[in-house]
Amino acid sequence: MSADHDLDALRALAAREWGFDIADARPLGSNEDRNVLLILGDGSRRLLKVSHAGIARTELEAQDAALAHLAAAGVAVPRVHASLGAARIVPLDDGTHARVLDFLEGEPARGARLPLGLPAALGARAGSVAAALAGFDHPGLADGGDWDLREARRVVAEALPVLGGARREQLPRVLAQAERRILQVRDSLRAQPIHGDLTADNVVLGADGAIAGVIDFGDLGRGWLVAEAAVVACGLLQHDGPALRDALDAIAAFDAVVALTPEEIAAVWPLVVARAVVLAAAGERVLAEDPSNDYARVRRPLEDRMLERALSLGFEEAELLVRHALGRIPEPASRTYTPMIAGLADAPEVDLAVTSPAYDGGAWLAADALRAALAHARGDGAGALTRYGEHLLLPEAGHAGTPRSRLAGRAIAVAPGTVVVSPNGGVVTSVDGDSLTVRVDYGPAVHLRGIDPAAAAGTRVVAGEVLAHAAAGGDGVAVVLLWQSVLPELAPPARTAPGHDEAWEALCPDPAPLLGRVPANLGSSRSPEALLAARDAVFATVQEHYYEVPPRVERGWRHHLLDTTGRGYLDMVNNVAILGHGEPRVAEAVARQLRLLNTNSRFHYEAVVAFSEELAARAPEGLDAVLLVNSGSEAVDLAIRIARAATGRSDILALTEAYHGWTVGADAISTSLGDNPGALESRPDWVRLLDAPNTYRGRHRGAQAGRYLEDALARLAALDDEGVALAGLVAEPIFGNGGGILLPDGYLQGLADAVRARGGLVVSDEVQVSYGRLGAHFWGFEQQGVVPDVIAVAKAMGNGHPLGAVVTTREIAERFAVEGSFFSSAGGSPVSCVVGSTVLRVLDEDGLQENARVMGERLRGGLLDLCARFPALGAVHGMGLYLGVEVVRGGPDAPDPAGAHAICEALLEEGVIVQPTGDHKNVLKIKPPLTIDEAAVARFLEALERVMVRREAWAAL
Repeated sequence: MSADHDLDALRALAAREWGFDIADARPLGSNEDRNVLLILGDGSRRLLKVSHAGIARTELEAQDAALAHLAAAGVAVPRVHASLGAARIVPLDDGTHARVLDFLEGEPARGARLPLGLPAALGARAGSVAAALAGFDHPGLADGGDWDLREARRVVAEALPVLGGARREQLPRVLAQAERRILQVRDSLRAQPIHGDLTADNVVLGADGAIAGVIDFGDLGRGWLVAEAAVVACGLLQHDGPALRDALDAIAAFDAVVALTPEEIAAVWPLVVARAVVLAAAGERVLAEDPSNDYARVRRPLEDRMLERALSLGFEEAELLVRHALGRIPEPASRTYTPMIAGLADAPEVDLAVTSPAYDGGAWLAADALRAALAHARGDGAGALTRYGEHLLLPEAGHAGTPRSRLAGRAIAVAPGTVVVSPNGGVVTSVDGDSLTVRVDYGPAVHLRGIDPAAAAGTRVVAGEVLAHAAAGGDGVAVVLLWQSVLPELAPPARTAPGHDEAWEALCPDPAPLLGRVPANLGSSRSPEALLAARDAVFATVQEHYYEVPPRVERGWRHHLLDTTGRGYLDMVNNVAILGHGEPRVAEAVARQLRLLNTNSRFHYEAVVAFSEELAARAPEGLDAVLLVNSGSEAVDLAIRIARAATGRSDILALTEAYHGWTVGADAISTSLGDNPGALESRPDWVRLLDAPNTYRGRHRGAQAGRYLEDALARLAALDDEGVALAGLVAEPIFGNGGGILLPDGYLQGLADAVRARGGLVVSDEVQVSYGRLGAHFWGFEQQGVVPDVIAVAKAMGNGHPLGAVVTTREIAERFAVEGSFFSSAGGSPVSCVVGSTVLRVLDEDGLQENARVMGERLRGGLLDLCARFPALGAVHGMGLYLGVEVVRGGPDAPDPAGAHAICEALLEEGVIVQPTGDHKNVLKIKPPLTIDEAAVARFLEALERVMVRREAWAAL
């Protein structure tokens, strides 16, 4: 960049040449040009553009002429301002040129997540611009520039010397694959003037959210018409949300304005891929030439994302989806078929949905789970087959990414050697290993896999003629995949990813008629969206749900949650399921006990004694009296009652920023503003509060944290002066809802001593942080070196089963008897007690407390590394597997709840479940099941890194 182009020089240029009274000037990002926003003295705004050295004056003249042409056609674009010398283009000494344009008012559309409906609006606007430019011509129109996708091979070749690592091999290879597809239709693609870069970055939105104008015509030139649609679609792939669907919507909206030809439809997705390759290659070249170009640098992760998503679809798969989006698929023909495999008309259909019992106990992780389930259902019969349209649960669901969980047709289990015949007359179009395709005379192509072919490619066959035999498997069962395509020239994959089910139902209809069966009726199951609407209609909405568009989760296994499309999510937030989801030992214990007895604890049975003994044995010596309830809220509420009864007093000391539960008593001492914004103003008179000893954001930080105890002791002295006699203190030993903030060393011990000296009891709320979650400690109070008088515990106790407890001394428990007998209908039931005992046993058998220590240290270390890289991650709280990460805008005093929410939404797309907590809802709470392993920790850290890299990129643009 020339020194003559620094901000002060450009500001002076604009004042001198255009006579502007400039109040302020601000640089704007660009890949190659220099853009400056000019704010004039009257408040109006202009854009000063200095072209890069490689652009000729005639090209700038063409851009100006195109802007006038589009404005005349009714397209909202900036107008060009002439200088004082009446020149629209002012040459500079270094061979570059300066222009001034309107700064179109409105909000930029760029950002990680685009408004609903904008992708289609972008496609339609691109169509309008292309339609208007069809009649435009100018001698200066660039032909063959770097952004002309006809020149993609040259651009990549020129960038090749500066490409490093995987990109040096990947980009030329991927481009060659795309070009092979384009070459088949290249001569039929229409060429004309196009904008060349009509993306969300290059439009502005009005107050109503609609597109108010199109900007940045720096890439104007001749190119393929369909490239305009491909550019829009490719640009959408960098954004959060359903990017592939958005891209298809944009292409369809473009087609609604400028109808694409069949050849252009075939070319559009290869051009999306080519555009992604060109952007990546050009970005590397720009950085090599100008290492200080931060705009190009921050674009890198977004370019990676575009290419990754563009390549997530095969070229034929993508063309099928494009044709469906454009409504260019034929109606299926009605025909009489010869059953391709005899004897399947009444064969059983196997339930292989995500909720199928076939997957219990983690069986879905076995590579042969599908085959085993089909073989079991077949038994000694003629066969068995999967249900059409069902999403299977595959081993890939336990890893990052979206698995291809939906069969395009059906899988069929038959005896090895079973004959497979043609359903109608047709031609065998391909034979490859265990695969065969026959194009039948009435239209579609029928695909087979898992067969020994009996017909050669090019063979003409008649209805009933043998095509193949079912290939034998190692277990004596043959599994044949059968699917069809209504567009026979394109081969759909045998398995597809979720998100396009409606398209695949139309493109690959149920092959049941080819087997002599009635097609499936897919209208009976509720979609996640329909189920959410039904939930809102009947379930009080004050009972919130996670996420704006939540996945429908119907199965869990260890530290995985699995939705009904077969996608797995890493569960980083479920401190209830401490043993992990779907734990078979708990399930077996519950099932066994339910077959025996389930009643209340007033009856005499062994389970309540056994569990109470086991729980008391885990508590400090002397805490040997157990009371069983159903939840943490009830446990805390009961602990308050016990403290009051044992002391004969009513006032309770509690801390701000804490959450203790939803019962009247537990809620009274809960002060978390994140759960109740009015908590501090609505406490009853008997609740006495201390300021939270928040060492990160509170009054005393760092080396001054010890002053919190001084403040607390001063507060107790003031209460003494007021004549307040405390029944006790209720405190979390670690701030759970605050994201695991540790109390200052010695704080809880000093406070407990002071409360006891005044005759009060100390209650430790262990609901969130006990049962080994801290790794180094079984109980949270052990971290503070305190032995409480009363322990309130729940959550982890039941691994999701409603189970809570209060553990105290025999003396205190007996003093509670002044209120009469205590009873909880389900607390201490045989089933609950069996669950409690089993949880403790599994914790020990599987060494989960030690795993919490080891994995917690690994996780904390990785999070600290990310905090060092990303300023938005302000601090890591907690220990073991109870951690919290602050999301801030510059430091502790600027919490960023919107940022935390956006990070959680973005992590969901990465297949990771995290939620915000804290008074400001800005702390990422990270408290996974204790089964989490090294691979899952790495997966989470990699996902968070990707999200943060993209957030930094969007913030810098």
